[in-house]
Amino acid sequence: MADKHISRRNFLGKTAQAAGAAGLAVPLVVSSTTLGLENEPGPNERIHVGLIGCGGMGQHNLAECAVHKDVVVTAACDPWKPRREAVAAKYKASCKAHHDYREVLARKDVDAVIVATPPHWHALISIEACEAGKDIYVQKPMTLHLAESLALRNAVRKHKRISQIGTQIHASENYRRIVEMVRADYLGKISVVRTFNVMNQGPQGVGHDPNTTPPPDLDWELWLGPAPARPYNAILAANSYNHCSWMDYSGGWLCGMAPHIVDLPVWALDLGFPTAITSLGGRFVIKDDGDAPDVQEVLWQYPTCTMTWMSSLVNSYGFDLHGEPVPKRRLGIYFHGVDATMYCDYGTHKIVPEGNRMKDKRPPEKSIPPSPGHEREWLDSIKSRKEPSCCVDYHVRVDVPLVLGNLSLKLGRTIHFDPVAEKIVGDEEAARLAKPEYRAPWKFPEQYLNA
Repeated sequence: MADKHISRRNFLGKTAQAAGAAGLAVPLVVSSTTLGLENEPGPNERIHVGLIGCGGMGQHNLAECAVHKDVVVTAACDPWKPRREAVAAKYKASCKAHHDYREVLARKDVDAVIVATPPHWHALISIEACEAGKDIYVQKPMTLHLAESLALRNAVRKHKRISQIGTQIHASENYRRIVEMVRADYLGKISVVRTFNVMNQGPQGVGHDPNTTPPPDLDWELWLGPAPARPYNAILAANSYNHCSWMDYSGGWLCGMAPHIVDLPVWALDLGFPTAITSLGGRFVIKDDGDAPDVQEVLWQYPTCTMTWMSSLVNSYGFDLHGEPVPKRRLGIYFHGVDATMYCDYGTHKIVPEGNRMKDKRPPEKSIPPSPGHEREWLDSIKSRKEPSCCVDYHVRVDVPLVLGNLSLKLGRTIHFDPVAEKIVGDEEAARLAKPEYRAPWKFPEQYLNA
């Protein structure tokens, strides 16, 4: 007997399965016409989305979702009252404001959540969202610790959730063309990739704030959550840019910017986990309230190549991508192949041949289809139950090198990692520190480490 109470999500999944069984191409989105809805999507076809973390990036992600007719904004959550109320007012016809993320996860009318809190919250909220049956869009960095990376990946797998990490540059046409060339061996065998992100904050950094009294409409205790306790600091609390100056709440600029940049070589070269990770750096110039290094270098060893990262907060020289000689943020990636070097950033790429080794080569034809938009891809995947391109299962290969880079910096020595066992080897202290100690009453979800 047919189930008269079949859910919208189950119906969509069964539709996709039936099309696949018939040997048909399964559409990424089941159209309104397919469901017998000739005009706008009906209430049961819409995706009800909640936002957890109402800062600038979260609001942007939400707006990119809300523009579509098959999305209803249902919840806005932030421990800072003005932020959550501003979002709720923008979508007042359907959106309710919440102080605590657990209220959002308990709602049956929320299908999916955007997790755009400060980074120290990403892993725990995302895992609990999976447990609550919500699909997740998680702003980068995905996590701050190795154990969080693996636990979140395992939770997504166990609860069969659709996930997307907010590395929106992955959706760019420029990245697609670069990936095609690298995978077609257009540059020849690549043995070294170099990545960098630089800016110049000057010795003052992000500055000083002597006031340690949080505003009355901010729940500072909840803002801190599982991270170490510290007095309120208005600079730290202000925005995601400032978060990057405090390691406990962001992982610094390695976790802050490298997810966008390292994503390209991981994608193009199909890199797995690194086998050795070395990082050096320190605070040599900046004297502000933060503690993140103003210089950090990382070397990752892979079975087929090495990859490096260079970060400076006190000099913004950008090599071939420098441009106008004024202080500003610059970034880039260099692929060094036996036939040519390609240097690139978010929007450009340029090839420098090794002599005449490129004279008979032609770039490959376009093969990677354009993105519908990073957030739209997530929404389409929620309907089709087909993983989007930056799902947790993919992005863990970007995230793990970064969190291990910071662990190496903290310990002052090379970390050796077994990609098959997914464990740090030969260093008990490093293995212990790879799992964070959450501040009471928050508890790290141990059950997902052995999943």
